[in-house]
Amino acid sequence: MKKINVQKMCIAGILCAVAVVGSLFSFPIFGSKCAPVQHLVNVICAVLLGPWYGLVVAFLASLLRNLFALGSLLAFPGSMFGALLCGLMYRKFKKLLPTLAGELFGTSVLGGLCAYPVAIVFLGKSAAELAFYVYVVPFLISTAGGCVLAGMLFFSLQKTGVLKKMQGELNRK
Repeated sequence: MKKINVQKMCIAGILCAVAVVGSLFSFPIFGSKCAPVQHLVNVICAVLLGPWYGLVVAFLASLLRNLFALGSLLAFPGSMFGALLCGLMYRKFKKLLPTLAGELFGTSVLGGLCAYPVAIVFLGKSAAELAFYVYVVPFLISTAGGCVLAGMLFFSLQKTGVLKKMQGELNRK
């Protein structure tokens, strides 16, 4: 049986809470609530925890945001695709720019396109008619804000050497 990393689980829980509370700092664009903090959290998860923790954190944060009426059902595709793709990009390349590109593409394009079936099933036909055309751009705007914040944070942490120490501590066995 694989050993559970309690540190990673605790950090995942904290990042989930940050994403939920961070959704209070959102702005509406068309029918979407854009929350750049979620995308910052996705990149933090990708770099520190890995793609699967990032996917779980994105799902749980979206679920909590919906339960607390802080987000819409579009939070699920809008965060989960970006979290998984940026985590996979970081795992493969170990570089920040491909990770940020993965978050941007995963959330804005894949998440935006997957908002269409979510809008059809759960939000009704009128919302669905707009979803295909309207959600890619708002997701891109939201994600770009989060990626800028994540880029500033991680480039600073890399430059000072703190990032390697954090990763080393989390990946100790």
